[in-house]
Amino acid sequence: MESFSDVFENVLKYLYKLDGVSEVGYKTWLATLEPYKLENNTAYLLTESEFTKKTTTDIYADMIKEAFENVLGFPVELKLLVKSKDSSSQEEDDSVFTGGSPGKQNFGSSDAGDDPSHKKPRYTFDNFIKGKSNELAFACCTAIVNKLDDGSDNEMMNPLFIYGDSGLGKTHLMKAIAYELEKKHPELKLIYITTENFTNDFVKALSERSTTEFHNKYRSADYLLIDDIQFIVNKDAVQEEFFHTFNDLYNAGKQIVLTSDIAPSKISKLENRIRSRFMLGMQVDIEPPDFETRMAIVKAKAEELELKLSDNLIRMIAEKVKTNIRQLEGTVNKIKGLTQYTNEAPSSSMVQRVIKEVMIENQPAEITTERVVAEVAGAFSVTPEDILSQNRRANISLARKVTIYLLKEIKGLTYTQIGNELNKNHSTMTIHYQEIAKMISQKNDLKETVNDIIKNLKEI
Repeated sequence: MESFSDVFENVLKYLYKLDGVSEVGYKTWLATLEPYKLENNTAYLLTESEFTKKTTTDIYADMIKEAFENVLGFPVELKLLVKSKDSSSQEEDDSVFTGGSPGKQNFGSSDAGDDPSHKKPRYTFDNFIKGKSNELAFACCTAIVNKLDDGSDNEMMNPLFIYGDSGLGKTHLMKAIAYELEKKHPELKLIYITTENFTNDFVKALSERSTTEFHNKYRSADYLLIDDIQFIVNKDAVQEEFFHTFNDLYNAGKQIVLTSDIAPSKISKLENRIRSRFMLGMQVDIEPPDFETRMAIVKAKAEELELKLSDNLIRMIAEKVKTNIRQLEGTVNKIKGLTQYTNEAPSSSMVQRVIKEVMIENQPAEITTERVVAEVAGAFSVTPEDILSQNRRANISLARKVTIYLLKEIKGLTYTQIGNELNKNHSTMTIHYQEIAKMISQKNDLKETVNDIIKNLKEI
């Protein structure tokens, strides 16, 4: 692939296969774009008018950025230029694609090659790579789809609760369930949504006084699939609404499928009545893929991208990238991007360099004292300045002691170093550390809060 035009041709191929792109939308807005240039990790595209520029930006920005990253192997900024303007005014008056609203997902798409009118679904059971780490989750998901055809009730799988670290395939399975159900049983009412969007829908219903419509929408579903249910914590009104939605569907024998980064028993600050309902059916975890599964994932991704990787290179990637499917696929994407622009075949040195870059990119940010103070401040509804001050108000004092505890536990600082970092007398650091350690061992709510802070610090 020697030119930006070739790159953009592959971007278009990727776009018309996306679930959120309709045939009309593809032909009207995306296929009319023209490649202009790729410069400093910014892709410039030409369009006919200000109207088409604005419409394309508003609707398709995120999807176009995703397509470029998939083809090139690295993220790019995007600028849309109006063809009627000269080059100098284009550079001064273009629109930067920094976001946009993705289109509605349509899981009823068919798979029929490269014809734009027949989009190939991205997430199906067929292209899910199975292994020991996920075979039970896969079996449960296919079972709840097939129960309508084989006559089994599978009550033990309602709700189906799938949990595991980010990037291991939970969302792939959810979208595969939705796709198969839409294809086989379009008469059913299926809702697939993230917890964030469920929350947004509920807040909007409250503000518009349309809770009846909200209830009618969610409580009449035949299948309710909700991703990232762990984010329901600390939202009392949303938990209350979800509780009643769950009860109505469960009592009516409707299928509920939920995903989470952690097991239901370990979701802190979750109402016990909701936790108990999560555990009514089947809880199944997805673990990081084993070596054989990682090999299969790399091979499948390379074939999808028409990238020729030798067995030795596939093995090298699978041996080095061990915990996350997204990192595996990101590595292959990046290798593909390099081969396109260097015209070089993948080599051992190239693969080693890309693996190193991918691993560095996915390293969590350094846990600094400032980050610890900021996280603690947010958790206790005080300011970082409060923690560093001499204020002895009870909630500020508690937040300050938790900060001391975390600086010792997470960063391994000495008491003298902690005193210097917080501008406090180091002789009192030992006392405060021991005091808070005892409180954490005795008070579950405080222990959960501290664990949440630690989790946030390690994930960012």
